[in-house]
Amino acid sequence: MAEYVYNQVQEVEAGQNVLLQDSIPCNRGYVIHRNGSGILTLRGIVNNPCAKFARYKVEFNGNIAVPTDGTAGEISLALAIDGEPIQTSRARVTPTVTNAYFNITSVANITVPAGCCLTISIENTSGVSINVQNSNLTVDRTA
Repeated sequence: MAEYVYNQVQEVEAGQNVLLQDSIPCNRGYVIHRNGSGILTLRGIVNNPCAKFARYKVEFNGNIAVPTDGTAGEISLALAIDGEPIQTSRARVTPTVTNAYFNITSVANITVPAGCCLTISIENTSGVSINVQNSNLTVDRTA
């Protein structure tokens, strides 16, 4: 298991990624991340020469809010593969006031073809800037 976090409040523009820091990095080379980046690379490394893919469970948890200078309304984050949000992983809330934090969780099982790589991120799918705090992303190799 690898874990990436960012505890301070960060304002994330629409369509941009939540930034992360290494907490428990992957030492086997399955997950590659540069500190301060919002992008992780999952590698399709397989131990069995007959295996066709590597599978990962990716889970994000964090607190989101409309910034003080914003307008209250629906906000959301989603896990993204190669920059494209996974719509089934979209977590959304509708605050009625600004600066009111809500806890969200998003989970996806991601299959990486053997020998290939995919990039993953947590993307702001709201259409407006949002504040994100106490971000936590875990990546578990499941197959």
